[in-house]
Amino acid sequence: MGSGNATSDFILLGLLDHSRAHQLLFGMVLIIAFTSLVGNVLMILLIYRDLWLHTPMYFLLSQLSLMDAMLVSTTVPKMAADYLTGSRSISPTGCGLQIFFLLTLGGGECFLLAAMSYDRYVAVCHPLRYPTLMSWPLCLRMTSGSWFLGAADGLMQAVTALSFPFCSGREIDHFFCEAPTLVRLACADTSVFQDVMYVCCVLMLLVPSCLILTSYGLILAAVLHMRSTEARKKAFATCSSHLAVVGLFYGAAIFIYMRPKSFRSANHDKVVSAFYTILTPMLNPLIYSLRNSEVKGALRKCVASVWP
Repeated sequence: MGSGNATSDFILLGLLDHSRAHQLLFGMVLIIAFTSLVGNVLMILLIYRDLWLHTPMYFLLSQLSLMDAMLVSTTVPKMAADYLTGSRSISPTGCGLQIFFLLTLGGGECFLLAAMSYDRYVAVCHPLRYPTLMSWPLCLRMTSGSWFLGAADGLMQAVTALSFPFCSGREIDHFFCEAPTLVRLACADTSVFQDVMYVCCVLMLLVPSCLILTSYGLILAAVLHMRSTEARKKAFATCSSHLAVVGLFYGAAIFIYMRPKSFRSANHDKVVSAFYTILTPMLNPLIYSLRNSEVKGALRKCVASVWP
């Protein structure tokens, strides 16, 4: 097949068809996406309004909510518009922007979760030195570093993926543009790029996950030696929330980006991608609010101020 015109649009084959069952699933996806946006925006507003939540831990949580809200906004509106209108084309520029934002937010979240695990390690294992070891300048540097590293990876992969010549069949078997799926359409040797992409995935996924596991291993050891049952329960409640978020996000991301080619399936990729770009962002604020008495207290005060 010959190379396509560089300005030709790509076609997103989508996640759902128009059968009765898939129409119900589409409705559920919209409800989940709306709940995710409302939950994450509410979390950001609660943290902004309540002075008791103006701590490094909750600042990092507000950044996680911001990333999750943006992640849903990057994929769901385009997917919904394509499903409702039947027009599934996406321009190379739109495709590149989706890749950039997905990797910026996904990569940034990897490092942000590592920063959150360090914050919990310091709070549990070195509570008296917390203001020094987790100062505001360090918190801001870790947050900006997470955004920067995610953006650098997103920009590199988006520009490189779109620099290849593409064959005349420009159908992407996905509901959004994703670099691993896009490069399969290239009419050139992409092995070097795929090797570099794999190395980036190792750095973005395995290195932060090792730091997270180390932090929570040290936390578990410290918690088991606590004499106070109340302190032990509070530490377990907070850390189990963090670990649930980490497990959901990293499990899905590693499944998508680090599986061998021989185990890849387009249908599996789409389902797992929907999980970590739509469902996980909804679960994050629920996990933190339901397991966190301070967030629930801030929510009660907010509701009381609106409806006294």
